[in-house]
Order: sequence, then C-alpha cells, then structure tokens
Amino acid sequence: MAAVSDLHYGRHDAGTHRDLFRDAVAVADVLVLCGDLTDYGLPEEAELLASDLHATGSVPVLAVLGNHDFESRQQDGVRDVLERAGVMVLDGTCEVVGGVGFAGVPGFCGGFGRWALSAWGEAPIKDFVQEAVDEALRLDAALGRLQSEHRVESLVAVMHYSPIRDTVVGEPEEIFPFMGSSRLEEPLNRYSVAAAIHGHAHAGAPEGRTATGRPVYNVAIQVLRRAFPDRPPFRLIEVPRGGGEWTEPVVAGGAPVAHAITSNGH
Repeated sequence: MAAVSDLHYGRHDAGTHRDLFRDAVAVADVLVLCGDLTDYGLPEEAELLASDLHATGSVPVLAVLGNHDFESRQQDGVRDVLERAGVMVLDGTCEVVGGVGFAGVPGFCGGFGRWALSAWGEAPIKDFVQEAVDEALRLDAALGRLQSEHRVESLVAVMHYSPIRDTVVGEPEEIFPFMGSSRLEEPLNRYSVAAAIHGHAHAGAPEGRTATGRPVYNVAIQVLRRAFPDRPPFRLIEVPRGGGEWTEPVVAGGAPVAHAITSNGH
C-alpha cells in the first residue's frame, strides 16, 4: 500500500497532488489517505482532491478524516464528495482489499502512557477522555469484525491521530497530548496488526513501534518530504497476506518501503 496524509487541499489547490497519486498507484495495489485531506473541511475543497484522485484509475483508495476535515462542521459533505469519487472512507468501519483487512477511525487526542489524560474532575474533562475511549473502542470493533467475520490474517489500522508517542517526537513536547492517544494503541496490540498508519504530526518521526512491536508509520506528507527528500512523498508498505513478522524498513524500487517476512520465509 502507498500511504500519505495531511494534504490540506484548499480552494486553490487543483492539480497539486495529481502527479503524486499517479506515482503512488504505479507501484502500489492500494492508496490510503490518513486524514486532513482538506484545509477547512469544505466540500468544495474535497472536490479538488476528488478530481486529482482520477489519476489513480482503478486502484482502490481508502481514507479517514482528520481534524481539519471537521473544521467547518461539514464533514458529512466532505465524506459524500469522496465516496462519490469512489473513495472508501473508514469511520469505525472496515474494508478488505486484496486479502488484507483495513480498519479505520479518525482517532482522538489525550496523551500517551502515564501522562495520558484521565477521566477525573469536571464533566468537560470526562467528555474529552470519553471521546478518546470511544474512538479506541470503534477501532477495536472494526478490527474484530475483520478477524471474525472476514477472517483475514493481515490487519492494517488507519487513523489520523497517533497511537504512540514515538511518532510525534519532533513536535514541541507541550503539544504531545494533542497529537494522539495511547488508548488507540491497545487495539493494535490486541489484534497484532501488521501495520498502523497515521498523520497529524507534521514535525513528528516517520516510524515507531507499539509496546508489543507492532510497526506504526507517520505518513504526514511534511514528515515524508523531510525524511526522504530524494523520493516521492508517500510511504510504500508491503503487507503480508498471510501474517508474518516485520523486518526493519528498507529502500526498494526507488521509494521508502517497509516489508515483511511471511511464515514461509518469502
């Protein structure tokens, strides 16, 4: 899969990423967009993205929405535009592409590990924390459906906010709690996902791992441009269709690739 996020399409950005999409689908079986697809969450911005996505041809495109896509409270209109263009928008839902199961949510913030905000005190604090809990539960449920109903062996989690601290390192520490929530990490470990991908942290790190070693990739386009300045700004990830243990990321085919060794050694 080719993955990228934080494209932030504005009203004057027609054609901005058409070549990027064309390059991505030339080497990938599926394109995944991890939120902040628009700048102000306007349907007319999404129309420009949808037009550029024509460059993907028949290659499947999946997406989740990000915080910018909610800015104008027109997220339903943004989603409708993308779905009319053939994009599978994941929102506590799942899809199977090429034998690999994709589960996605926007996610939420709240912090990581021992510094995560707890549901204590005023009602607005409790509501804030509950939103993070609810997003984690929706991700858990979507992964569970893939495993029980579709019986796919390789699972990919798609979100906008980060599930781990490691991939937001590089951002000011003061805003770490607004970059993601470790509550999103729990489903990744429970279902042993092959990979988790997110965006949002423009100044973060390109990759990290959960407490159980599940690989997590920050595919914000700003991160990819900085980390791989000589390559197209998308992350190419090879997902095993029959499970398998992940190796360290390598470079192959002119793009940054993370790949796996499957159970039969291939």
